This record gives sequence, structure tokens and C-alpha cells, in this order.
Amino acid sequence: MTHTPHEANPIAPTAQTKPWYRQLYIQVLAAIVIGIVLGWQWPDLATSMEPIGTTFIAAMKMLIGPIVFLTIISGIAGVADLKKVGLTGLKALTYFQVGTIAALATGLVAINLFRLGDGVHADPSRLNTSGDAGQYIQQGEHQQWWEFLTNLVPHSFFGAFVEGDILQVIFLAVIFGIAVKSVGKAGEPLIAGVNRLTEVVFKVLSFVMKAAPLGAFGAMAYAIGKFGLSTLTSLGSLILLFYVTSILFVVVVLGTVLRAYVKLNIFQLFRYFKDEFFLVLGTSTAEPALPGLMRKLQFMGVDRSTVGLVVPTGYSFNLDGAAIYLSLATLYIAQATDTALSVGQQLGLLAVMLLTSKGAAGVAGGGFIALTATLSTVGHVPAAGIMLIFGIDKFMSECRALVNFYGNAVATLFIATWEKGLDLPRARQVLAGEVTEDSAAAHPAGRGHTAQRPAPVDHSDTDPHSSPQSASSRL
Repeated sequence: MTHTPHEANPIAPTAQTKPWYRQLYIQVLAAIVIGIVLGWQWPDLATSMEPIGTTFIAAMKMLIGPIVFLTIISGIAGVADLKKVGLTGLKALTYFQVGTIAALATGLVAINLFRLGDGVHADPSRLNTSGDAGQYIQQGEHQQWWEFLTNLVPHSFFGAFVEGDILQVIFLAVIFGIAVKSVGKAGEPLIAGVNRLTEVVFKVLSFVMKAAPLGAFGAMAYAIGKFGLSTLTSLGSLILLFYVTSILFVVVVLGTVLRAYVKLNIFQLFRYFKDEFFLVLGTSTAEPALPGLMRKLQFMGVDRSTVGLVVPTGYSFNLDGAAIYLSLATLYIAQATDTALSVGQQLGLLAVMLLTSKGAAGVAGGGFIALTATLSTVGHVPAAGIMLIFGIDKFMSECRALVNFYGNAVATLFIATWEKGLDLPRARQVLAGEVTEDSAAAHPAGRGHTAQRPAPVDHSDTDPHSSPQSASSRL
């Protein structure tokens, strides 16, 4: 995709920053701190805050399906050649597999270097597998890696939205988008309607995001009040190893990919997505940040069709944080239960985890289910060993979700560069803070990348020489 060069404006838009206390990331950070203090000092009161967090997460999940559906349709409709859709998807899946292998290998290397499970000498027969953990074990033992294929087709058109199954929504959107594109001019009114409906849904999203500090407060207060800070100290070394390994993976591995191929800086990317960072940190899940990730990537200058295809698919198939956790936790359990694994067996584990991690895509408690499915499949490591880490899983989920989030941001930028669908000068301007969403709204540009300006309500001032593809890719 070729982008139209930016025209110079007489007055370049300057970054207009809000007062510090109105910045979303400041509000969410303050809410997280208050939630931690409440959970620490008044745990009974803190656990009653759970509905606040779950309600906010539910509100965000409510919008994910429509946003993914509309964005994919609009993106496919804006592609001149439908073969590009299939090629983009193939490239994305290839990248996801390579990235997952790298993440799994990183976890294996880390736990083999430090061997934190040695000396625990846990007896699997004496581990209590009742309660929530027991349910995960039972579900994981029956989880098959190929189940995501059989569950791909929904029972009804609206069933995917009702169930909130993103894989099914992606399937519907791709089929629907190809069909709309195939009917030619007859589908143009529908495409225009989809673009306008997308604007409305993102406006609803902006309303919901105002409650993000409350959601982060409720989720964090409940987590600390329910599990207690003492849980952090009991297996603190394992938590620390997971966090350090994850940080190194993001900074070194993903940072190198971003710098070498995309020519962007990972630390600037951290700053750009700071609102989403604290949102994920507070809610312990990457899903509420998906709409913001899609919107901001488009604003950076990433082709809308690439964003629509890669980001939602990556949320199911490109889980770098979950992959690191899976390999690290599996080897820790093996070490703690005195289960010796040769290098060949560990490589076999890696191959199994590459499949089981996909089998739990879109499943509640997917990380634990994938872990149990892995242990059940290989048979060498006792599945009951997951009880050793069940108590600290909640405190590892934040890091897992953050790595998943940044992994998908880098993946989308990588695929966009590969497909020549990234406006690199635009991306550098945005990451440097020279152009912000506030400044772009205050000083809309006449021409340039479509993400630089909001879509107008009437098109009387639209450049008559602009391409249909450019017009259809506006938000």
C-alpha cells in the first residue's frame, strides 16, 4: 500500500497535553495504588470491590466483538486485491509461530539456568487438587490442541457476539468482508455504513474508558484482598524470574525486531501505549486494551486492513507472555516434583506447548488449561503439580498480559512493514510526541495518512483525487 505524502501545513500541529491529573495513565496508576492499599489493610472490604472491576471488564469485552467485526470488514473492503488478505494472514500466522517458539525457548532457558524448583521435593500424590484448580485440571486433561478449529464456526451469526468468542467473530468478519468486496458497487453503501458505525462504536468506547480508573481500582483491590501480599513472598523468586525474563524478552527480543526491521524504538512504543499499559496492569488482562491498541496503531500510520486482521488474530495466536509462562511453569513443576527431563524431552515439551497454547485460545483460564493440557499430553510431569503455583498465578497474570499486549503491537508493526502498509515518517512523528490524537483533532490535516484526521461527516471537502481505498480506511 502506498501512502500519500503529507502536505506541509502553515501551522504545524503541536502536541497539546492535558493537565497531569487528567491523564488517563495517572488516574489508573493512582487507582491501582489505592486498590493495593485497600486490599492490604482492609481485605474484607477490598474483596467486595470485585463487581467494580468485573463490570468494567465486561463493558470493554462488550465492545471488542463489534470493533473487531467492523474493522476487519472495513479493512478488507479497502484492499484492492483480495489475495492480499490471504497473504497478510499467512505472514501473520508465520510470525506468530516464530514468535511463540522464541518465547517458549526463552522460558526454558531461564528456568534451566536458575533451577528454582530444585530442593522443593513436592509429592504430587499429596497435593490437594480440589476447588478451582481441580476444575482447570479436569478441563485441561480433556483439552485438545485442534479444538480451536472445530470451535471456529459459530452455531449462529449472532452467537459469536453473544458468547464473546473472538475467533468466531474474526471468521465471520473475514467471510462477510470478502463477500461485500466481491459484490462491487452494490456493497459500497454498506461499506460507508460500516465506516460510520465504527466511528460510533469508538465513541462509545471513549465513554467506557472514562471508567478505567474505577475498573483498575476494583480489580486490584480484589486481587490483593483475596490472595494477600503474603502469597507474593512465598514463591517470590519464581515471580521475580518470570517478570525479569518477560522484561528481557520484550526489551531485547521484541525491541531488536522493532529496531532492526521496522526502524522504531521499543521505549518510545512503551510511552505511546502508557494508558493501555496501566489499564492492563490494573485489570490483569489484555482484552480491555485491544480497542485502544487498534485505534492507536491506525493513528500511527498502520494500514487499517493490517490492523484489523493481525491484532484480533494475534490476541488468540500470538501470546508471547503466556508462552514464557507455560515453559517456565512446566519446568518448575518438573524440578519441584523431582522429575528429570533430558534435553530431548524438553524439546519435545516445546513442540507440544506450541500446539496446546493454541488449543486454549479464547478459553477462560486459558493459561492454566494450556499448562494442564501440556502436562497431560507428555505424561512425564504430574498435572497435580500445578497446585504448587496456583496461588501466585494471579500475580503473574499482569505480566503475562502486558507481554501479550506488546507482542501484538510489535507483530502488527512488523507485518505492516512487511506488507508496505506502514507510514514510517508518520509513525516516528507520533512516537516522538510531535503529533498526538489531541493535536490532530485540534488541527486536522488536509491530506496525508487517513489516520491523521477524523473522518468528516460530509465529504464535500474531500480531495476529489483521493482513492476509494484511502476514503474507506478512515475512522
